[in-house]
Amino acid sequence: MVRKEFVVQEIQKLMYTQKFVRNMAIVAHVDHGKTTLTDSLVARAGLMSKELAGQQRVMDFDEIEQTRGITIKAAYISLGFQYHGQDYLINLIDTPGHVDFGGHVTRAMRAVDGVVLVVDAVEGVMPQTETVLRQSLKEKARPCVFINKIDRLINELKLSPEQMQAKLIKIIAGINKLIQQYAPPDYKEIWLISPEKGNVAFGSAFNKWAINMPHMKKTGVTFKDLYDCCAKNEHKLLVDKAPIDEIILEMAVTHLPDPSVAQRYRIPVIWKGDQNTDEGKSMINADRNGKACVVVFGIAVDPHAGEVAVGRVFSGTVKKGTEMWIASRQKFEGVQQVSIYMGPDRIMVDEVPAGNIVAMVGLHDLYVGETVSEVKMEPFEQIKHYSEPVVTKSVEAKNTKDLVKLIEVLREVAKEDPTIKIELNPETGEHLISGMGELHLEIVEAKIKRDKKIEIETSKPIVVYRETITTGFGPVEGKSPNKHTKIKVEVYPLEPGVLNSMREGEIEDGKPKGKAHVEIFVKGGMEREEAKSVKYISNYCVLIDSTKGVQYMNEIMELLVQGFEEAVKSGPLAKERIVGLKVIITDATIHEDPVHRGPAQIIPAMRRPIYAGMLLAGVTLLEPKQKLFVQVPQQYMSEVISQIQGRRGIVETIEQEEEAVSINSKVPVAEMFGFANDIRSASQGRAIWYQEYAGYEPLPKELQNKIVKDIRTRKGENPDPPDPRIFME
Repeated sequence: MVRKEFVVQEIQKLMYTQKFVRNMAIVAHVDHGKTTLTDSLVARAGLMSKELAGQQRVMDFDEIEQTRGITIKAAYISLGFQYHGQDYLINLIDTPGHVDFGGHVTRAMRAVDGVVLVVDAVEGVMPQTETVLRQSLKEKARPCVFINKIDRLINELKLSPEQMQAKLIKIIAGINKLIQQYAPPDYKEIWLISPEKGNVAFGSAFNKWAINMPHMKKTGVTFKDLYDCCAKNEHKLLVDKAPIDEIILEMAVTHLPDPSVAQRYRIPVIWKGDQNTDEGKSMINADRNGKACVVVFGIAVDPHAGEVAVGRVFSGTVKKGTEMWIASRQKFEGVQQVSIYMGPDRIMVDEVPAGNIVAMVGLHDLYVGETVSEVKMEPFEQIKHYSEPVVTKSVEAKNTKDLVKLIEVLREVAKEDPTIKIELNPETGEHLISGMGELHLEIVEAKIKRDKKIEIETSKPIVVYRETITTGFGPVEGKSPNKHTKIKVEVYPLEPGVLNSMREGEIEDGKPKGKAHVEIFVKGGMEREEAKSVKYISNYCVLIDSTKGVQYMNEIMELLVQGFEEAVKSGPLAKERIVGLKVIITDATIHEDPVHRGPAQIIPAMRRPIYAGMLLAGVTLLEPKQKLFVQVPQQYMSEVISQIQGRRGIVETIEQEEEAVSINSKVPVAEMFGFANDIRSASQGRAIWYQEYAGYEPLPKELQNKIVKDIRTRKGENPDPPDPRIFME
């Protein structure tokens, strides 16, 4: 097939032919071959040498990514292709596979309509394979599959053709099981993958060939030819007959939807506004003549242009000078530059229409998930990250003159990557940075030193705990410092169903949204009267006002909410965040004079009884856990299990496939420091392991006192937890 090189002007023209546009991401477990595959597509578009494809890893353009050999952040590129004489535009996102950078995958899913899931033929469906597929299905992005490294089954594992086919069938069945489980009900059957449909390809990204059933029929290449060529290492023959770019492109064009098709079923899931309004209709039809609406899924800081917002245009056309309404800040701002990404380069263009990915300069203080639009409208659903920061380091500037610059840089880092949490403590001058794991924080440190030229010192990593209660208590009375206002509260553990809805993103922080939220609370197990009286949601905790006819209650409600927010940010036991708490205000005596009910009086009157109630109920410390998945030759199994159990880990399943053993376990994050060196020596370097966030669980009672004392001492507090009576005086 004749290859054609596309210039930016041609790519811009293609943006208007929605039928020939595809927005897709390449997703996979770490080291399964996403970036290697992307190289072949970039080479097909004429943007790099075909010979270097698979080795250059052009989308890992960051120096740290090249040095470490892993993808750290999502990279965007708009590629022009010709297929069967028709020009196509593929807006492609290459995503990371390492669990510490899973937030980039979550955010990319908002921008795309389909994914190519890459699976290593030897390793099969791994934990992160399941995670990225679940995330894409939740956002209604349709999957295609590329099973990579087929040659390893033949040359390394020495499988016969029959064994190889059995292995591939097992992988396809595993993926289909996940699609059955997580795909939207109307699409479960349509989205299932099978060789007959042609939405599964097999091949070797490194050797630049791939094959699927339709191509086999068309070219006459058989499974036996494929097997023989791999066995003889004659990959060139396969590249000539079945080039990988051709097959992946054919799958994307044939099986992934264009924006006008995808937005019809995606918009009702990710936008809860009225679909009969003009803006609702424009988005469902991906109408480029409607009012512009963009969802920001990435923020980059350009040293020259400042903040660059990368977003999916769901309706209208974004042009230079377009005045956009920023939903979170409730104000209009003008777009100063419109551009598209070509890997490391941001190329300026005149405009970007609906159904494409845009980079905008000129809009300030945005966050990931922000809705920006030409008219005031209901914002999109928040982008929900599935894991929480579990490891923290304190960061200090070596030179005091860099202190202000460091604070600025840390804020930029948190904006670019919302899974990084920054806490600045003006009293102690300590800056805490929390991330998904040690590697996540290492990369941030390296970027601060390299890109921002700031010399920093960091502490050893520490684990982030949470506080909660398992039984209720109350009422407890809290008094304002001047004793004129009294607030009575009861504290209870939040219903598990409600807590789960919050984790799934069905309930967001802030004021509840009317009847819709009431029904979710009731479905989660909360009594209807309580559900109707919810005033505020913060950090997986809920504030309920069950008072009747208390004078001045409405006037101080905002301050009571503030007191509640302050309380849940820093608990009474170890000053860690509180989760899963239900606070009910049962009664109040409020001073009639506004002078005596300002913030200095009301906030403590709310915060103190919450603390007292929790301490009297008995506070439990929750510790973060990780799923630990280890693949190892059978002879090292007992050493690996000893390593896991020696770290308070619980082995959940052990599966054996020929000589290899797969061990699934759950281990506390606090015990995982130094694990890499220990597992290497225990298995003589033969183990492959992988960690994944597994939520928070109660800390064993016998460890709680010691850990609470350690945390309080580290934070400069009295090592012993406070007596509840001091909060009731």
